[in-house]
Amino acid sequence: MIWGLMLSTSLFLKAESTGHEGLLATFKSGGKSDTATLPNLWLHVPANQSPTPFLSAGPFTATFEGMITVDLRAEYSFEAEVQGSVKLTVNGTLILEAADSPAKPVVSKAIRLNKGTNSILAEYQAPSSGDAFLRMEWMPKGGQDNPIPASALSHADSDELTKSSAALRGRTLVVEHRCLKCHSGPASSAGGMPELAYDAPTFEAIGSRRGFSWMRDWISDPKKMRPSARMPQVFHGAEAPEQARAVAAFLTSLKAETSTPAPLPTSEDDVKAGQKLFTSLNCEACHISPDKDETDPLRNPLKHVAAKFNGAPLTAFLLAPAAHYEWSRMPKFKLKPEEAGQIAAYLLARANKASDETAPSDADLVTKGKTLVQTSGCLNCHSLKLDNQFSTKSLSALAAADWKKGCVGAEASAKSVSYQFKAADQAALQAFAETDRSSLERHVSWEFAMRQSGNLKCIQCHGKFEGFPVYEILGGKIKPEWGAKFIAGEVAYKPRPWIESQMPAFVKFAQPMAQGMAAVHGLPPATPEEPPIDAAQVAIGQKLVSPVGGFSCVLCHGAGELAATQVFESAGINFGYTAERIQRTYYNHWLRNPQSVDPATKMPVYFTEEDGSPLSDVLDGSSTKQREAIWQYFRMGWKMPTPPLQ
Repeated sequence: MIWGLMLSTSLFLKAESTGHEGLLATFKSGGKSDTATLPNLWLHVPANQSPTPFLSAGPFTATFEGMITVDLRAEYSFEAEVQGSVKLTVNGTLILEAADSPAKPVVSKAIRLNKGTNSILAEYQAPSSGDAFLRMEWMPKGGQDNPIPASALSHADSDELTKSSAALRGRTLVVEHRCLKCHSGPASSAGGMPELAYDAPTFEAIGSRRGFSWMRDWISDPKKMRPSARMPQVFHGAEAPEQARAVAAFLTSLKAETSTPAPLPTSEDDVKAGQKLFTSLNCEACHISPDKDETDPLRNPLKHVAAKFNGAPLTAFLLAPAAHYEWSRMPKFKLKPEEAGQIAAYLLARANKASDETAPSDADLVTKGKTLVQTSGCLNCHSLKLDNQFSTKSLSALAAADWKKGCVGAEASAKSVSYQFKAADQAALQAFAETDRSSLERHVSWEFAMRQSGNLKCIQCHGKFEGFPVYEILGGKIKPEWGAKFIAGEVAYKPRPWIESQMPAFVKFAQPMAQGMAAVHGLPPATPEEPPIDAAQVAIGQKLVSPVGGFSCVLCHGAGELAATQVFESAGINFGYTAERIQRTYYNHWLRNPQSVDPATKMPVYFTEEDGSPLSDVLDGSSTKQREAIWQYFRMGWKMPTPPLQ
């Protein structure tokens, strides 16, 4: 997992890692252990949940170890918020012991860190009941607490990590390739992996949505058409081409009762408009545009799109990608029908021309295809109102030795499909097979988020395009409730309306993703309730954001109904959205020193490391008190009173 940069306020902490980024985290529970890499000294495990997929729920210990790197020798203190207990040792010296201090951080004694690498070890003991969590930060001498930069933490290789990672990779391959659809195992449940509910594109009326030649070629060899395909090669051997042709003929015969799509726009103006939309939506983060001859394992090519979508149905797909496939990784953009038609026009104009070959209408061939669909396992993944005549061994009946052959082996047998797994993936599946496989019944939110961020290609946009915050800070920045709505496409407004791009919707992934992102940062899946809004503090905060005796924040930011008054280059996000979006811990770090979070930000630094403020006549000139007043003002949301402007 690649974790991005979270800088400290210190000017001398842009250190190079000496190993792999993140810390080695070893969890122990019930006589078993599991090792993972976590990005920081953060952890949150809700009560009665497992700390890792391979350990049962219950009390556990976690050991974080690795190196912390600084550019210059200096003194630091560390502070911990913890439910449970923790001991922190740096360079062999025990500097902090804390227990059950979730609301008031415990500060360590100062320790001098050497230029370069320093060893760090945190030993955590979860409580016997309730949530287990740890959030540790640091502060330079004379400064204030800040997150430890992810770039400053590293770990060496570990045999235990290699072993655990292989089993975890195997577990991922099992659910991503829908192995349990054929080899029956744990069903989808509240406590199990959300991916157990994965579906595949429905076969209902698929002949109205997909072209015959594309389906034939796809069925023949999915990985030849898309190297990242999860679909196995169902048929192989001398009869495979004819079998693929028969299945494609049958599927093409499955038409919708009314299948007359709206006509596609075809003018060159529409094609150009579609290309512009394709670019502005950053579609090339996940796809290779059809007019480029490139290869990239992280992006799917679109040369074949004309053959696949058989023309006009592409517009309907762009409007609702999950209409026939709920767990599709293709997200939904809030496109207007005209915009979807223009993008479709561009893709079809630039893609390879579809074959003129028509679907065979031979009744015997169609019947043969129908029988193959019933007997080859297709209906275990793809839904269709047709009797499924395929069955095979259950997951529990598969011995570890069985995972070296058949559909996951180097060579498929005559009776099995072939996933064409490479040697490394075969080894990972074998490692998983040798576990008790109960990990499939455990949903661990931090692990889900770390895994799915790659699956959904979050970092292909976040941190790469202007205006997109780096992915790695988002779990500590965004409240999970708002994050779940935003990822699902349920937030009606754009926080940054001046950015042409938009956040696409991943509906099925939204809630577990948002909660998991928070857990990675040591934050709970539900934001704790705050005391009632303090009206007196609101009045002070209203003044502090104004240009009259305040920080003039409203020059760049709107405040509810009041638009930004003197925007420079681009506006900031409206304050009316802040409290519902932003984690309080992030707000404190950001407002105190924005450049410690984003060195490229244009947001100025107003407060000093010593808790001082230039507005010395307001709330004793205390940065802490002034930030609290501004937060109370933000909590008013869109009902916040308009700040005075003169």
